[in-house]
Amino acid sequence: MRFDLYNTNIDFLRWGKLAIGWSVTVLLIAVGSLLFRGMNLGLDFTGGTVIEVRYPEPVEIPKVRETLAKAGFGDAQTQHFGTSRDVLIRIPPRDQRNAAALSNEVLRALERAEGGMGATLARAEFVGPQVGQELVEQGGLAALGALLGILIYVMFRFEWRLAVGTIAATIHDVIFTVGWFSLFQIEFDLTVLAAVLAVIGYSVNDTVVVLDRIRENFRKRRKGTTQEIMNLSINETLSRTTMTSFVTLLSVIVMYFFGGAVMRGFSIAMIIGIVVGTYSSIYIASASALYLGISREDLLPRAKETADERP
Repeated sequence: MRFDLYNTNIDFLRWGKLAIGWSVTVLLIAVGSLLFRGMNLGLDFTGGTVIEVRYPEPVEIPKVRETLAKAGFGDAQTQHFGTSRDVLIRIPPRDQRNAAALSNEVLRALERAEGGMGATLARAEFVGPQVGQELVEQGGLAALGALLGILIYVMFRFEWRLAVGTIAATIHDVIFTVGWFSLFQIEFDLTVLAAVLAVIGYSVNDTVVVLDRIRENFRKRRKGTTQEIMNLSINETLSRTTMTSFVTLLSVIVMYFFGGAVMRGFSIAMIIGIVVGTYSSIYIASASALYLGISREDLLPRAKETADERP
């Protein structure tokens, strides 16, 4: 085994069955969590009150959160909106309390705590549960539509065993990412949904690169077993896969630490999706095609039959 990233010779598929078994176990845990614990949906999906407060001078978000917690709004989400003087506050639904009453109470609490800094109410809106339910349905349809489009694409692009591997890898990555949010009850909002859709695209792109090289090597090389050719193809694309994943992961990690609370869920979903997507390209897509019995003959171009024969 050589560790030169550009000239590796690793027998990845040697652990293919073990990896698939591990993935099945993890996915069962994820599905179980989704069924029994559900998702910790954000205000985008559950509804609530959105309040925009404006200050004459820049204000620190931790101080605003501390003030709201003391006033009985510990579950409020707070972030800068536009500038460091504008603060956006989201409060979950409260029984028998409308947006006007909540916004006035929040504003009074901020004015008392800040010693008359001049906090003013810029906007107050109420997002009803019905709107949140519509967003849940539309978000689910968006994810299903993306998966359906990918299914149609890979059916025409690849031999059916490779297509099944691509679909399996994509579904694996989505369930793993969503299951992580369910298992640890991390808030799932529209930004996280956008990240899940991005993960779908990233997973398919990474998988297609690997499977394209497998198809190319099956047609180009005449020696070697199926597993050897597939391992060779994975090793040949390893440097590209590793560097792409590393650079993308690096930028998302920076976003996680410096993007603030509003980007936290998005960053977590992308980090999980990039890591799992790289893994699934090797051990789900490729291994699935191998164990479904793909061979060189399945990918060789078929000779065209002549329309007529001349003596």
